[in-house]
Amino acid sequence: MGTRTLLVVDDEENVRNALRRSLRKDNYVVHTAAGPEEGLELLKQHRIDLVISDHLMPKMTGLDFLKLVHDRHPDVGRMMLTGHADMDTAIKAINEGEIYRFLQKPWDDVELKVIVHLAVEHVELERENRKLLAAVRRQAAFIHDLEDKFPGISTVVRDAEGAILLSEEELRELEA
Repeated sequence: MGTRTLLVVDDEENVRNALRRSLRKDNYVVHTAAGPEEGLELLKQHRIDLVISDHLMPKMTGLDFLKLVHDRHPDVGRMMLTGHADMDTAIKAINEGEIYRFLQKPWDDVELKVIVHLAVEHVELERENRKLLAAVRRQAAFIHDLEDKFPGISTVVRDAEGAILLSEEELRELEA
């Protein structure tokens, strides 16, 4: 699918750097932002596959930030990483922010890498599904237009084995 791009938003520089070092080894392009405003700006400038955000940051919570990401960039995956987790925040984050996963600091590097990999795959599958759905809709519209111009063109009669049956008139037209 090409280069996978992540955005890490955390007000702690050491956390941003640790995540960048850890995830860059798996061939991700990792952008970092010290806060939500900077993160939103980076989302305008780069094609991002997955945002990993801290929850407790000055000016805006991670949950509020990820809701904005969802509203403005619905095809971008979202994860929350925090050291101050409680069950209510986790449930709210998943339900309201449509967040893929909620992870606690300190994180296990192997678990983080697996979850990020799965999250990016999930995003890619959703994007591919949207492309396929659009293609199916275009094809359905094309068939509908054909049926309008040539009534009965999409009607096919089959025998018990699934072979297409043609009328005498259709056979004559094919032979002509």
